[in-house]
Amino acid sequence: MPLPDVPALVDHHCHSVVAADLPDDALAGLLTESDRPPAPGTTPFDSALGLAVRRWCPPALGLPVHAPAAEYLSRRRELGAAEATGRLLAAAALDTCLIDTGLTAAAGRPLLPLGEFAAAARVRVREVIRLETVAEAVPATAGGWPEAVRDALAGAAAGAAAVKSVIAYRHGLAVPPERPARAAAVAAAGAWQRAGHGRLTDPVLLHHLLWTAVDVCAELGLPIQLHTGFGDPDLTLHLADPALLTPFVRAAEPSGVPLVLLHCYPYHRQAAFLAQAFPTVYADLGLTASYTGPRVAAVLGEMLELSPFGKLLFSTDAYGLPELYLVGAAQFRYGLGELLGQWRAGGACSAADAERLARMVAADNARRLYAL
Repeated sequence: MPLPDVPALVDHHCHSVVAADLPDDALAGLLTESDRPPAPGTTPFDSALGLAVRRWCPPALGLPVHAPAAEYLSRRRELGAAEATGRLLAAAALDTCLIDTGLTAAAGRPLLPLGEFAAAARVRVREVIRLETVAEAVPATAGGWPEAVRDALAGAAAGAAAVKSVIAYRHGLAVPPERPARAAAVAAAGAWQRAGHGRLTDPVLLHHLLWTAVDVCAELGLPIQLHTGFGDPDLTLHLADPALLTPFVRAAEPSGVPLVLLHCYPYHRQAAFLAQAFPTVYADLGLTASYTGPRVAAVLGEMLELSPFGKLLFSTDAYGLPELYLVGAAQFRYGLGELLGQWRAGGACSAADAERLARMVAADNARRLYAL
């Protein structure tokens, strides 16, 4: 059934897009979390996400639903990247986007700056600051790294909607409940500097950084977003299980800082449990809604088995392709509409309940959490 009447969606976690024309293989490569070329004889269009793109995107470009991939790509080239981008973003019908600026390119092309994205999509935009990006720009000065990182993060986060950590990629989510000692952080920063001051992967520094974010966010009144669940091959999946965060969640709870678990799949039930058990934990389905294609209603239903309705948030996690904004929004509307239709048909909720739940997840929860 159609999703009950809801306000335009608030996409609480996403990335900017490429506005340049892309070769067909580069565009198709952004339809997978893999950073490897596809196996010979295969294409990312032959996937649940590929089917979703062909379901929701062709009409925005003047083609019938389920137009073959080759026809779709030809039409996209005919329109040009700027026109296609504008049409696809407009069709997503979003109100506000909270954009993680930790990524600046896709398929070797730069992403649109926030102002240009806002104009193209006709949305309000707020920035999400990535912790590791801020920390990697701080010189590992002798003895002063902990204070320098705190100052840099406080400056970067002022005016932002949230901060985000990708510690799941760098070391995993088994964050100790104890803060690293300052002496240990200073020693680790010195070793990092001597090694060339590159990608931040040292667990002591990562854990110190996350605790620093708790302190800064408590002062600024900001949530911390955390990548959990599946991603690109740089990630070791079992280390991204949000249940591993439980000791850290308990330890950080007195700060009152909200912890927002992103994506979560295939650990979405664990994320829902944490959102149910701890007042500071929130969850979203994110790009899972796009990647699960026709199964989106089932996966969303599994999250709502335990997640309080006021703790689940909508996002697309779109990156690189404007198609992913439209697909993420359409999949969410379709999946939640199907789920609530089943609930109403079975007597689980009233029409008023369904409309209120839809409004909460689509926008109201994000507006409350991020003070939008």
